[in-house]
Parts: sequence; structure tokens; C-alpha cells
Amino acid sequence: MSLKRIAIFGSTGSIGTQALDVILQNPTLFQATILTAQSNDQLLIEQARKFKPAAVVIGDPKKYKIVLEALQPLGIVVYSGEEGLVEAADRDDYDMMLAAIVGYAGLKPTLQAVNKGKAIGLANKETLVVAGDIVMQRALLKKVPIIPVDSEHSAIFQCLVGEGRNKIEKVILTASGGPFLGKKPNFLVNVKRDHALQHPNWSMGAKISIDSATLMNKGLEMIEAKWLFNLQPSQIEVVVHPQSIIHSMVQFEDGSIKAQMGLPDMKLPIQYALAFPNRISNNFPRYDFRKPNTLTFEEPDLKTFRNLAMAIDALHKGGNMPCVLNAANEIAVYAFLKNRIGFLDMTEVIDRTLQKITFIEQPTIEQYFETDGEARNFAASLVNM
Repeated sequence: MSLKRIAIFGSTGSIGTQALDVILQNPTLFQATILTAQSNDQLLIEQARKFKPAAVVIGDPKKYKIVLEALQPLGIVVYSGEEGLVEAADRDDYDMMLAAIVGYAGLKPTLQAVNKGKAIGLANKETLVVAGDIVMQRALLKKVPIIPVDSEHSAIFQCLVGEGRNKIEKVILTASGGPFLGKKPNFLVNVKRDHALQHPNWSMGAKISIDSATLMNKGLEMIEAKWLFNLQPSQIEVVVHPQSIIHSMVQFEDGSIKAQMGLPDMKLPIQYALAFPNRISNNFPRYDFRKPNTLTFEEPDLKTFRNLAMAIDALHKGGNMPCVLNAANEIAVYAFLKNRIGFLDMTEVIDRTLQKITFIEQPTIEQYFETDGEARNFAASLVNM
């Protein structure tokens, strides 16, 4: 394998820091040439001093001067703001973008990288939730591989390697069920922020931890799977699997099911995406069939976890509805994390926003941007932001 230059968009988050660990373990295979952060200037500076990238981006313009003064002596180019992300994505000194920016903010730089013909390691599901049709069309046009990093989509991708033209009957995304599996609304009404952030199996950032607790994460993953694997909504199912050992499954038209298994560790799908099509050795912990020695599966509770039900509706309706769902959810999660609204209020905010915003069957990229802004403004008005 020749040296692969990686641009990590979102290098200070959970995925970004783990990706840098993978790069550190494999210095002859990977080099980090671009790093970006939204507001964590100190960690970005520390990472840049260690990995010596060609360029960095600090999203928060107020921190631009701090980062510039720290890194200019090293000859590292410093960009800032939303435009800075797009400018960095437009550079030539990387082979693959690891798209790990949380939320809608990841869309524009990812599109720019696709337009440049760069391979994408996709850890940002919102990019495809918001504008999956446009992103995948452009990737096809530019012959750009989009390799999923989410553990569930990486599992499906791994199950499909070598299957070529064999028809998929359905994909089955596994959900841990989050910290409130089996709980009912009378319990959830009192859930506080810190309780919701405690995931039983995975260590993740705040936004995705809350999405896992509400099962919205699984809904977003269903929408992402539709675009990644060119599926009909009826071909995508969710099953709750509390042990998180099977990461997802593919059922083919002959009824055979392939599953990808392993301990819950994001470094594995990150490494797989960076090194694809090769598998490389590592010293990550291995799954032992003696513990846990029982794997269980159950249906998700859509009556209690209505976010998943709304996401399934948006998946079936299509158009700009997944974009509305995502925007309202980002605002609702932000408000919950700031203790402005309760756990079940998040569902109400999303529901009311979905009913308010006008449906567009085949939006242009501009209409997606407009839909996102409208949905955010309306959702924000509901939570007094």
C-alpha cells in the first residue's frame, strides 16, 4: 500500500481523535494532511503540532487569531469559518476526506471534496440524510468512492464486498436500544441530560449519544442506508440488539444472511475505511464467544420512541422531509443539551416542524439549503432560542 494522505474534517471529535490514533499506529500507510475543528482550538493546535498537516481550519472565526499565531511558525496554512472548510476541501494535498464533522455543517465541504474527485470516508450521516440524492449523483459522476465509517453502514458495506451484482432482499440495521431500552414515556419524561449521555456500549460525542437515546440515530441511519446502497425504503429494517456485537446484516434474494461482527469499537470501521480495499493488522481487543455468550434481538418500540417512527415516515415520503427532520432534530438536541427542553419535548419539536415546512418532492441543492434554514428557524422558535 502506498502512503495515503487523509484530510480529517472534524479532527477533535470522537471519530477524528480515533482516526488520528489509527494514523499514528500506521505511519507508513497514512498521513494526516488537513485537520479541522469547530471550536476546540487548543486540541487542534496540539494535533497540528504533532501531525504537521499542510493546513488546518478553525470553524469559530473568533479563535482564528489564536490558531494562526500558534501554527504560522510551522508553515501550516490556517483557514476559518464555513468558507474555510470549503477552501480546505478544495485543496489538492489529500487523497481521502474523512468526513467526521457533526451534523449539517459537514454537507458543503463533503460536496466540495466529491467535486474535486476525492475519495470520501463518510462518518457524517447527516450529509446523506439532508441531500443524499445530490451527493450520490455527484459521486457517481465523478467516479468517487464513498466508503461508510458508521459501524452499521461499514458492516453492510463489508457484507457486500464480493457480492457484485447479487440482489439484496433487505438490510437489517442493528440498534443497541440506547440507555433507555424497555422504558416507557412515564419514565422518559423525567430523563435529564447526563442520564441520556450515558450509552451502554459505545463511547460517542454528545449529539450522537442523545440521538441514540431517542433512537433518532437509527432513523437517520435508515435514510443514509437508502442512498449509500441504492435501496427502497421497504428494504431497510431495524432490529434492537442490546449486545452490539452484530453491527448489521444483509439478506440476499436467496434468503441467506451475512452479518458483520466484532466488539463495539469505532477504530475498526475507521481503519477499514482508511485502508480499503485492504485489511491491516491491529491490536484492538477481539470478541470472545464466551462473553457475552448470548446475542438477543427484539423489535424497536415505535410507540415510545416516536423519533424513529417519524424518521421512517420521512424516509418513505422522501423529498425534503429527511432534511426537515434532521434540521429540527439538531435544534431539539441542542436545546435539550442546554437544559432548555425535556427529553420528550424533542419529539414534539421535530413533529411540529415536520408538519409546518412545505413538502418539495425533488429539491435542488439550493432548496435543500433553504429547507434547512426554514426548519431550523421554526424549531428554534419553539424552544425560545
